[in-house]
Amino acid sequence: MTSKPGAAAAAGTAGDERIAGAAHGRPGGAAALLDLRGGAVAHGGRTVWRDLDLRVAPSEYLAVLGTNGAGKTSLLRALLGRQPLSAGTLTVLGEPARRANRHIGYIPQQASLSSQTPVRARDLVGFGVSGHRFGPRRPRRAERARVDELLASVGAAAYADAPLGELSGGERQRVRVAQALATDPRLLLCDEPLVSLDPHHQRAVTELIDARRRSHDTGVVFVTHEINPVLDLVDRVLYLAPGAHRTGTPGDVLTSASLSRLYGTHVDVVRVGGRVVVAGAYEEPAHHPGEPAPHHGVAR
Repeated sequence: MTSKPGAAAAAGTAGDERIAGAAHGRPGGAAALLDLRGGAVAHGGRTVWRDLDLRVAPSEYLAVLGTNGAGKTSLLRALLGRQPLSAGTLTVLGEPARRANRHIGYIPQQASLSSQTPVRARDLVGFGVSGHRFGPRRPRRAERARVDELLASVGAAAYADAPLGELSGGERQRVRVAQALATDPRLLLCDEPLVSLDPHHQRAVTELIDARRRSHDTGVVFVTHEINPVLDLVDRVLYLAPGAHRTGTPGDVLTSASLSRLYGTHVDVVRVGGRVVVAGAYEEPAHHPGEPAPHHGVAR
């Protein structure tokens, strides 16, 4: 569905429920892990998105796409209880969105690290296990065992004692996945987890996340600029554009006709060798709090 400010949302809400149920063979859909109705977010008096209805069911894999400034990170911040809505209602795991919900796993955007950073891979995962995000502390035996189990589950046991600053981007992302899974989350939020990774590590990270949702019915909200590494994994796509949004299956949303309507200008969607390339959807020049710095180019 394509929604623009002021558009009626009821039909889209029902459509989201039918899609979520059909994706998992559950007639009528399962109880939603997140339920956003008529949602809006504004920064500095400018509305980033509004009239957004969104539900994510257990085991559903939702990709969130769009140009910089369209509100992808703002959506994650709202789900984490860090960004208030300017309109609408939001429940996450059956209650209003709030900070420090241990049933939500979060993989943040990669940040550059100095090679002198003393925090080891096991320390970072340990913060997730113990709930202490700042400053290492001596772990109890059960916590150490849990950290070892998590690192092994993502293929990071070999560098458990290595400082984070000495790890490659792909290795650090494995460790961050382990940290995000430390509390056995029901909902996993991923903010551009593939940035700066080569295709091999992109695939490795996406497969780790997909394995988790399949084995534990964890819902996944996966913000990305690059759809191709997850194209064959996702159930639905939420595409955010300035002043509009569209939700549906990748085949419904990622078409020239669909995105041209969304942007109000001609957009080409080309499929080559199983990959999707979107050309003509340029970034917004404005930069808003909580959003990555904008850049111009092709959204893929």
